[in-house]
Amino acid sequence: MTTNSLSSKTVFSGLFRRLEIRMLGLAVVIAACLSVLSPYFLTSSNLFNILDQSVVIGIVSVGMTMVILTGGIDLSVGSVVGVTGIILGLALQQLPIPVAILCAVLAGAGIGLVSGILTAYFGLAAFVVTLGVMAIGRSLAYIFSGQTAISDIPDALSNIVYATVFGIPSNVLFLLALYIIAWAYLTYTKGGRTIYAVGSNKEAARAAGLNVLFYSVLPYVVSGALAAVAATFSIAQLLSADPLMGNQMELDAIAAVVIGGASLFGGRGTIIGTLFGVLIMVMIRNGLNLLRVSPFWQGSAIGTIIIVALLIERLVNWRSNR
Repeated sequence: MTTNSLSSKTVFSGLFRRLEIRMLGLAVVIAACLSVLSPYFLTSSNLFNILDQSVVIGIVSVGMTMVILTGGIDLSVGSVVGVTGIILGLALQQLPIPVAILCAVLAGAGIGLVSGILTAYFGLAAFVVTLGVMAIGRSLAYIFSGQTAISDIPDALSNIVYATVFGIPSNVLFLLALYIIAWAYLTYTKGGRTIYAVGSNKEAARAAGLNVLFYSVLPYVVSGALAAVAATFSIAQLLSADPLMGNQMELDAIAAVVIGGASLFGGRGTIIGTLFGVLIMVMIRNGLNLLRVSPFWQGSAIGTIIIVALLIERLVNWRSNR
């Protein structure tokens, strides 16, 4: 075997070991299969629809990624979307749009701060804390809204979704910008490296002089704030704030992050992998709708695909590390 052949094989092997490349490959395979099964899948209108559907869950998944990287979990994001959406809807009736959005984002960050402190400072289990916050948030959404949707939303709010730049919807551009910022933060900053260190070995990170408490709380604050941002885009699209908004969104966010290759034990995962995970989730749902699969069967189909995808990823990762 020649030196060039060995070099090419080494490069290919190195690329294949990269999680993002494997996730991109999986996304391409799923897209190819769906394009064969449905002639409408690769139409420009449907592709823009997929990008549009990726925005809300994609925003929530950024915060979930940071939480999972620390070895935590945030089951409250769906209810935080609901309660901050109601807060935004009520605030829009009295305040200018930018101020109302800021109030909702601060409320989401505050909820995340409470979860982070209870988890990191008091040592309570993240699963239990965020499960409790999930129940409280959903209850408050019903109480604040009077158990009805708020439909008196200013039309101007829809501009953050339907305005375009070079033909690309502004909400899609916002999602891409958010992922670039999150990727740069986790890859090139001390804070991002500390988040990975906390998830890999908290005691070793503490012994190294890293601010473990702060960087254990920060991801929950970011997760709560981004849940409110996701609620803002959802309301802007529908011009309605419903207390049920965000129901079970935490499951989709966790699934997207895990499909993207993050470890639920913390310390491993990438924001680019999460982006591919989001796209895979949305493509599957979109494809099942195009194929007119009953909503009652879609949950089973998506769950099966998620488990199979994770099993394949783990087997490939095991073989590549041998």
